[in-house]
Amino acid sequence: MLSDDEYDYLFKLVLIGDSGVGKSNLLSRFTTNEFNLESKSTIGVEFATKNIEIDKHTIKAQIWDTSGQERYRAITGAYYRGAVGALVVYDITRQQSFQNVMHWLKELRDHASQEIVIMLIGNKVDLAETSRAVTIDEGGALAEQEGFLFMETSALDATNVDKAFATVFDTIYANVPKKNKEDEGEGGVSGPTSGERIQLRPPSVRRLSRGSTSDEKTNNKSQSGGGCCQ
Repeated sequence: MLSDDEYDYLFKLVLIGDSGVGKSNLLSRFTTNEFNLESKSTIGVEFATKNIEIDKHTIKAQIWDTSGQERYRAITGAYYRGAVGALVVYDITRQQSFQNVMHWLKELRDHASQEIVIMLIGNKVDLAETSRAVTIDEGGALAEQEGFLFMETSALDATNVDKAFATVFDTIYANVPKKNKEDEGEGGVSGPTSGERIQLRPPSVRRLSRGSTSDEKTNNKSQSGGGCCQ
């Protein structure tokens, strides 16, 4: 494993969704395994990094978190620039945050690359038994309709957090043009100290069942028109 300053690829991922849905705690849970019960709404933009390994390559995951408040919309262009992945987050206890997903998707599609890998996240699943307002079927249906991945998570108890990020980064890596990987093996891409900002080919499509394992997900065949992890 390379040091934190050495990597083969840099994957920029953005977190979007209404204020208070848990984006910042998803970020901290994944990068530092921490959760802050008194977390306040993000002001402006924050980001954190974490090195992960995929197929013997070191990936520097650069994850950006922004405020869901309208007054910070002026930063939109810079926020999405260069992003190859996005988590669109809603709170399963707040129906309005789910209804606003389409607003966030429009913004994402207006400003990000068409090849960006998208996962819909229903967060706060730890509250499902007492306060659920959005069913898992509703989330899965929207993801299938729009053609992207889907998972429910809890930043509080870490349910599916690592799995969600890993699925997105694995999908991004799978869409790195094969030539890039072959060249890298021959020393043909930029060295590990600087890494490479990747240019994705159109995302392969995966239909992932709720009960599928990571290996099954990896082996699922590509289909046209979009993918959904239900």
